[in-house]
Amino acid sequence: MLDYDKEAAGYDATRGGEPRAEAAADAVLGLLPAGTARLLDVGCGTGIVTRRLAAGLPAARVTGADLTYGMARMAAARLPGAIVLADSRALPFPDAAFDAVTSIWLLHLLDDPEDVRAAVAECARVLKPGGTYVTTVDKAAAHDVGSDIDAVLAARPRRPAPDAAPLVEAYAAAHRLHPAGQARFPGRGQGRSPRRTLADLRRGWFTRLPPGDPRTERFAERLAALPDQERPRPDPEFTLRAFRKSPAG
Repeated sequence: MLDYDKEAAGYDATRGGEPRAEAAADAVLGLLPAGTARLLDVGCGTGIVTRRLAAGLPAARVTGADLTYGMARMAAARLPGAIVLADSRALPFPDAAFDAVTSIWLLHLLDDPEDVRAAVAECARVLKPGGTYVTTVDKAAAHDVGSDIDAVLAARPRRPAPDAAPLVEAYAAAHRLHPAGQARFPGRGQGRSPRRTLADLRRGWFTRLPPGDPRTERFAERLAALPDQERPRPDPEFTLRAFRKSPAG
C-alpha cells in the first residue's frame, strides 16, 4: 500500500490532474438527483473532484472526508471549512445526515472485505432514505486496456478485487441500498507508458509485487524491453454505480 501522506503533494499530477477530475465529477453529477442539498464525498483525497462536485451543486453544502492528513490538508486548501479528517469505516456524522454520498476511488484501497463492508454500511447510515450513494467499482480491472503492458503484467499475482461490482452490490443491498443507475468515464491522462509502469512497479504500486522481490525485477526487465517507453497506452475507463436508499421496513 502506498503512503498517501507522502503521495499527496504529487498525487494529482500522476493521476490525470484536472482533466480526469472533470470527467469523474461530470459522471457523478449525472447520477445525482436534482435538489441534492447536502453531499458527503468519502475518501475525498486532495479534493480535486470534490471541488468540482461543489461547483456543480452551487446550492448544496458539500463536505469531504479523508483518513490521510496529507490528502485532507490539500483538500482543505481547495474547499476551506468543508473537509474533515475521518475514517470511512466510522464516519463522524449522525444517521441520515446527507442527501447524497460519494466514494470515488476508495473501496479498492481497502484490503479486508470487512473494511469494504463497513465503509458501505457507513455511507448508507449517514444517507437519508431516498438518498443516493455513488461509488466507483472494479477499479483495477479498468486499467487492463489490452495493451502490450497488460500482456507483460498478465501473469502477475493479484489480490481479489475488494470493489468488485457484485460484492459492492451485495454489501449495499444489506443496508437498503438498491441499484439506481451506472455510468462510465475516461481516466484522462492515466494511460500507462512502460517507463511510468516500471517506476510504479518499483515503488510498490502493485501490492503483490513488493520492491526488491525477484519476481518484481523479472517483470521490470520485461517492461524495460517494450518499445516506445515514453508513449502512454490508452486511458482506462472507470465504472460508477449508483444506489438509492429505501425507507426503513
